[in-house]
Amino acid sequence: MLDRIALLLLVIGGINWGLIGIFQFDLVAFIFGGSAAILSRIIYVLVALSAIWCISLFFKENRLVTQD
Repeated sequence: MLDRIALLLLVIGGINWGLIGIFQFDLVAFIFGGSAAILSRIIYVLVALSAIWCISLFFKENRLVTQD
């Protein structure tokens, strides 16, 4: 479950960076009141922690769970 939450936050962060790169529009800052607003900073930190967490996914074995 934690892996999926981390991946979701990374997708949100990736979309936000795409918007910044293409349109110079920071959606997180827009929604939460600027890039220096505490809520924006919390989101940025959560995305960064998710990226660090997802590094571990490179080292996990890919195992399939089958149900009989």
